[in-house]
Amino acid sequence: MSLCPVVELQAVAKRFGDGPPVLEDISLRAHPGEMVSLLGPSGCGKSTLLRLIAGLTPPTAGSLRVEGRPPGDPAASVAFVFQEATLLPWLSVRANVEVPLRLGGAAAADRAATSSRLLELVGLGHRGDAYPRQLSGGQRMRVSLARALSLSPRLLLLDEPFGALDEMTRERLNEELLALQGAGSWTGFFVTHSVAEAVFLSHRILILSAHPGRLHAEVPVPLPHPRTAETRLQPDYLRLVAQVSRQLRAVSPAG
Repeated sequence: MSLCPVVELQAVAKRFGDGPPVLEDISLRAHPGEMVSLLGPSGCGKSTLLRLIAGLTPPTAGSLRVEGRPPGDPAASVAFVFQEATLLPWLSVRANVEVPLRLGGAAAADRAATSSRLLELVGLGHRGDAYPRQLSGGQRMRVSLARALSLSPRLLLLDEPFGALDEMTRERLNEELLALQGAGSWTGFFVTHSVAEAVFLSHRILILSAHPGRLHAEVPVPLPHPRTAETRLQPDYLRLVAQVSRQLRAVSPAG
């Protein structure tokens, strides 16, 4: 991988107003093409860390750079996928995917070509004229992913996008997400509460402790790609799930 990081944090801290610190002394790097998952107990600041990287909230202390620029710089190529699909109910699936392109001033023909290509990639090429209310939860999240990828971001931030889905849908979307990353070569940060999901998706897993959130452990995931349903049956995968689970228990309130 390139030595030039897409994301670099040095001793980053965050607190809101006069409240206690949410994050403290967070230093990390992510390189092109990496998928990094964030695990930790509830309230450890995982979502806050994503919002710092996205430039949605400023750090209280420390240094943060995205593609060598301050977070939120318009020149940085960043997209965010939230826990909810956040689709506009009055727009069709195709029109929802085209929203970022329309805001960016893309021509109608370019918008149509991009939305068609992305809907095919996420398996919804036949549902472009449908409306969000006509889709399942998994389908709505696929549309949200397609919309996030419409501007070809180099960094994709995902905040528990599959947390509300059933296990089988979630596993299929994990596989599809890795296929999309392989096709687009973007860098990803993925927040989850699922150890199995983190191991399946990641090149590295960062485990945060809570109150305030600090980097407790970094676990490399050297499983080969492509990863498929068979990956979840392999001894190396199961060993890593057990290893990460032990690390997570060490920072859980009950631990």
